[in-house]
Amino acid sequence: MQWKPLALALGILADLGHGQGTMPMMRFQCSQLVVERLDPLVNPGTAPSPHLHQIVGGNSFNISMDPATHDLPTASTCTSCTFSEDFSNYWTAVMYFRARNGTFTRVPQLPNQGLEGNGGITVYYIAPSNKKAAVTAFKPGFRMLVGDAARSSASGPARKICHRCMPTSGDNKNINCGSPDGPTFPKGFCAGGIRTIITFPTCWDGKNTDSPDHSSHVTFAKGAAQNDVGPTGSCPASHPVVIPQLMYEIIWDTKAFNKKELWPEDGSQPFVWSTGDTNGYSQHGDYVFGWKGDSLQKALDQRCTGDTCAALKTQTTEEAVKCTKSRDVQEEVDGWLTNLPGDRMLF
Repeated sequence: MQWKPLALALGILADLGHGQGTMPMMRFQCSQLVVERLDPLVNPGTAPSPHLHQIVGGNSFNISMDPATHDLPTASTCTSCTFSEDFSNYWTAVMYFRARNGTFTRVPQLPNQGLEGNGGITVYYIAPSNKKAAVTAFKPGFRMLVGDAARSSASGPARKICHRCMPTSGDNKNINCGSPDGPTFPKGFCAGGIRTIITFPTCWDGKNTDSPDHSSHVTFAKGAAQNDVGPTGSCPASHPVVIPQLMYEIIWDTKAFNKKELWPEDGSQPFVWSTGDTNGYSQHGDYVFGWKGDSLQKALDQRCTGDTCAALKTQTTEEAVKCTKSRDVQEEVDGWLTNLPGDRMLF
């Protein structure tokens, strides 16, 4: 199934445009690069980091990635993403299944419908629905974080991170954290796995490529359509520069665990994030920009859609899947484990 028919079938374009017309969106697969306990954004120079991440993108990902010295396009020799000029790194927490005997096993990921690859993340770069709104590509050294690995409840600022119980094939509802999405893990069996959406802000202060908390230099647009800077949303004066909306979509292949005898006897859901979170609130997304030259700006100017773009070079799925790296932190993350990596306590 090709992306454009799929998008129309799902109603994605109309939903993300909030009724204001379609939104051009690049949507492409980034296969798994490595799964390990490193986090050069939040815990630079620390190995291992407190919890496990799944990482995709350029193979120069490492323990520190100092923005003053680390140039991803130059340092990387390959990328696990469809667009071969994208050496950015994208990473999230990892989902585990907890068995009745208390052991854990990592839940694999599936490539999204219409795409191919080795699990990983479907990445979106979404331009404003307002065609008059100029959109500025991220600058070298740019990085940001959305979500909170320590979050344990629904209280606090709203986060554009959600989960959905997927049907066997397709979904005719919106994609961007609308009903029936929720901040917690689904409570029952999911025929098509569990989908996670992680949505980043669309407004930048125009000065800082990072901030101490990795989020203050960006913010969501004001107005009814906070995911958009179209007719109903606008960037505040403090963050006046419109940037593309970055969004991650991950399909966790939970189908092998859809058996009553595997779930807790009380029927409670058995999934847990690598942070130790048993509810679902602590999922988060990290981003380090690494597009080559002005390739991303060219794609945004041409308002490219899907995983093909005349302004960009692409590679085959086979080439993307070959781009992997060995773990710097040597520990078991697969199979049946008595504890989560890092001996994370459950909360």
